[in-house]
Amino acid sequence: MASIPKIPPIPDEDLNPSVIALLEIIRIMQEQIQELRDEIARLKGQKPKPKIKPSSLEKEQRDKNKQRLTEKRPGSDKCKKTDKLWIHDVEILRAENVPAGSTLRGHEEFTVQGLVFQVHNILYLRERWETPQGDTIVAPLPDCVRYVGGHFDVSLHRFILYQYYHCHVTQPLILEQLLELGVDISAGQVNRIITERKDSFHQEKEEMLRVGLTVSDYINVDDTGARHKGKNGYCTHIGNDCFAWFESNPTKSRINFLSILRTGYKDYVLNDAAFDYMRAHGIPQVRIELLAGCGRTVFEDYGQWSAALESLGIFTATHVRIITEAALLGSIREHGCVNPDLVIVSDDAGQFDVMLHALCWIHAERSMLRLITTNDDQRKALQGARSRLWDFYRCLKIYQQAPGKKMMAELEQRFDFIFTIETCYPSLNEVLATIYRNKSELLRVLQRPEIPLHNNTSERDIREYVRKRNISGSTRSELGRLCRDTFASLKKTCRKLGIAFWDYLGDRLSGKNLIPSLPDLIRQRVLESPG
Repeated sequence: MASIPKIPPIPDEDLNPSVIALLEIIRIMQEQIQELRDEIARLKGQKPKPKIKPSSLEKEQRDKNKQRLTEKRPGSDKCKKTDKLWIHDVEILRAENVPAGSTLRGHEEFTVQGLVFQVHNILYLRERWETPQGDTIVAPLPDCVRYVGGHFDVSLHRFILYQYYHCHVTQPLILEQLLELGVDISAGQVNRIITERKDSFHQEKEEMLRVGLTVSDYINVDDTGARHKGKNGYCTHIGNDCFAWFESNPTKSRINFLSILRTGYKDYVLNDAAFDYMRAHGIPQVRIELLAGCGRTVFEDYGQWSAALESLGIFTATHVRIITEAALLGSIREHGCVNPDLVIVSDDAGQFDVMLHALCWIHAERSMLRLITTNDDQRKALQGARSRLWDFYRCLKIYQQAPGKKMMAELEQRFDFIFTIETCYPSLNEVLATIYRNKSELLRVLQRPEIPLHNNTSERDIREYVRKRNISGSTRSELGRLCRDTFASLKKTCRKLGIAFWDYLGDRLSGKNLIPSLPDLIRQRVLESPG
């Protein structure tokens, strides 16, 4: 079958209104011809022409062509770009071949930006005195040197950390770069700068989670793979528009997630929240009464907790797991680790289904995308279901802007109608039934209009972690794993709070702490947010 001929390029000067109208008619006819060819291919059992998205390079070229046709480039009427630049040096340039009798009328400014990127070594001559008593007094090193320690200053520490954690440059390349610049440093020193003496950073990261969980109305959660010491593991993400927090662990169970939500507490607590959880998850009343009558409500650590379960004769794996989850939830409620009204938004991963839970609508629709249709009726049924889902999604977004009881009732009725429809496609019916069973979590937004309808925040945040993992591979030491989690958390949080990570590193490494603590900024951002 002959291909549809392409129209040769037409110069801009020949594009009058009549030509443009004809080109549009030809484009519509070409699309209709291609649709007919695709339908013929489907009837013959062949694959239609694949739909390939236009190249971004072509879009850029079209944008450039449009820009050339305008009188001014976009943004040219804005303020000068150099108005806010800090000028470090000024040079006066003399004009050449100026005729005699000419008058100087000032200077024409021309700003050039650059970097001074070179090794800068300092030799400190420390006075050394001997007292009459025979003691020795040596002049102290400057604070900026003593704070980071060793023979490498704040600027070098900042450069290495920024390259490794922000730019995702590997340690061997950082070492090669520094050696070529003339820095006398070893691979071991680079590794120590990346991982050691970072306690203040770790503490700030942990405090971020405590504050984020107590002041936020909702959090987005997700996880991804994170190999450690050659073994598979997982990294859990917790965050929202104000902060991002990462932690790697060997498992991604609900016990692990609840342990994270304890924000540092190690105890296991049997209280009303714990017993309610046990009842909701089918623990026999006999077991609950046995635990309630054991004489203790607080167990200081896992050792005491596991010994208590053993002494009570609770060995069934399922019961041990659920009861342990309940005791962890009891600890969270006892210490007020999270906002009592906190909503957890996830992609329907089972480990996150605790407390007030909401589901991502985009992930709900993905279950439809996995269906494979075999005839026109199934294709129409699937397309109709997807269209109804996204129409409903748009209605939910409208509801978020102006919530009301009348619209809430209408949306609940519409949800029941959309996801209880029987179609000619059995697999689609199963998907619709699954979505309907998740009604309470998908419609959580009706009671809490401030929460997002999707889990995109987690997916965007965790993509940064995945990029680092793909470049540097798995971690090999506990310090390395801890630092990767910490600096990923700090970097993403700085970006959300509008702080340059470069400035943050310099401020913290120098000990100046002129930038407020990130937990304080998170609290301030939440308090200032509307609603």
